[in-house]
Amino acid sequence: MRRHDVRLAKDMQPPAENAPKTKSAAPTVGRAATLVAAGIFLSKIAGLLRETVFAHYFGGSDAADVFRAAVRIPNFLQNLFGEGVLSASFIPVYVRLRALGKEEEASDVADAVATLLALTTAVLVLIGVLATPYIIDAIAPGFQGAKRELTIRLVRIFFPGAGLLVMSAWCLGILNSHRKFFLSYAAPIAWNAVMIATMAGFGRSRSEDSLAAITAWGSVVGSAMQLGVQLPVALRLVRKVRAQLGLALVSVREVIRNFVPVLVSRGVVQMSAYIDTLIATKIPVTGAVAHLGYAQVLYLLPVSLFGMSVSAAELPAMSGALGHETEIAAELRTRLGNGVRQIAFLVVPSAVAFLALGDVVAAAIYQSGKFTHRDAIYVWGVLAGSAVGLLASSLGRLYSSTYYALRDTRTPLRFAIIRVTLTTILGLFFALRLPQMIGIDRSWGVAGLTASAGIAGWIEFLMLRWKLHQRIGAVQPVSGLLAKLWSSAIMAGAAAYAIKLGIHQHGPRLTAVAVLIPYGLLYFGITSAMRVPEAQRLLQRIARRI
Repeated sequence: MRRHDVRLAKDMQPPAENAPKTKSAAPTVGRAATLVAAGIFLSKIAGLLRETVFAHYFGGSDAADVFRAAVRIPNFLQNLFGEGVLSASFIPVYVRLRALGKEEEASDVADAVATLLALTTAVLVLIGVLATPYIIDAIAPGFQGAKRELTIRLVRIFFPGAGLLVMSAWCLGILNSHRKFFLSYAAPIAWNAVMIATMAGFGRSRSEDSLAAITAWGSVVGSAMQLGVQLPVALRLVRKVRAQLGLALVSVREVIRNFVPVLVSRGVVQMSAYIDTLIATKIPVTGAVAHLGYAQVLYLLPVSLFGMSVSAAELPAMSGALGHETEIAAELRTRLGNGVRQIAFLVVPSAVAFLALGDVVAAAIYQSGKFTHRDAIYVWGVLAGSAVGLLASSLGRLYSSTYYALRDTRTPLRFAIIRVTLTTILGLFFALRLPQMIGIDRSWGVAGLTASAGIAGWIEFLMLRWKLHQRIGAVQPVSGLLAKLWSSAIMAGAAAYAIKLGIHQHGPRLTAVAVLIPYGLLYFGITSAMRVPEAQRLLQRIARRI
């Protein structure tokens, strides 16, 4: 183990008189991951309902393009200062202080982080509102005339809501540190509910442009509600809250020191998303940006449900591990190995479903009103490209969380820069040049865009794994497990695809029931027959409840 890691381990040891051999903040993470997954699942279901309503009223129109592009810009602020950055910089420090019994200092750190976050966000929201026209020119140069003006209008509305969501992420950090996982991840239901109510209430009586503006205001109200459902519980857990910078505290300075590289890392990753949008605006077809957004919602569903749930539950547990460096490394390897198996078991069938059955998935969620079956086929192509890097993106979150638990925020930053550089270079080629070279419709460049991101995601994941294994030792190989999972998913996918071809179309939702349920049952049945432990444990739980 490197000298840095030895020093780190010593920092994480409790006082000698209380030193246990290895003490984890959470001996088992199964229940925590289940709570995270449950909260994410409910919020994602609400999100899918929101997207169904959005597709019904906007389809692949210019207004849909504008809304998708506009919401990305202030969300840059939310993603920069929100959940991912706070999880990486704040939670490890806060949890370690509580594990060492330093409750008073932990409370001071929470106060200082909230104060610094509120001040910084307020300034950036003001700058964002004033500088919106210049931001639009840099991010969406393909939008001109009325389309550009509507984008500027929407971005200015979205910015205050993004600031509220940043403070909501502070609440999430407090709640997660205290193992209150469900509320923090279910809170976005409030935001989605307001958005759905806004579109349903005004959709029939307003033009698309007017409805887009009203929906943007609904987003701001929903952001306030999302913060409101978490804030009372978070304040009660912190016990005493007062505005303070706390820069004299070593722990606060450590949060800030860790915050900067993670902020840059998140910024680099977010720039990748904006580059995707920018390239999509150059694809000569109406709805390219909108369909990219529709596909990304579906693509992020398994990443959030399975990758984020395990990673979010593991981060506080890994951060609270105490003991000697060899003991900490052994615990991290164990947790990492278990997390990899859990994520792969559920993400592999998701990737195969996107490849083979993406039209069924897209139609079930979106096909209504102005969103036609042709739109569903287009989204399927984009989803198929996304499937390339689905497993890598999900596992990458877990490996990054392990680095953050080690209080190393710089290594993920370096690899994120490499990933974004590759995404940009490959994206330009796959989206704009490759369709012309092979003689296909240029609109399918959006699928090339997501596939190129997947390739870059695999390279980033392999680098994260290589470097981490050097530091804590190699995790138990899972190549045998992956072979079983991929073969099971492919066999189940082939059977489901045959069902899709053989049945008469009875509407997108009924078709999805007839195709996707057998697919899932076949996958679980085959993996259980292959003695995959995760499948057998799941079936045993179901049997006990029956």
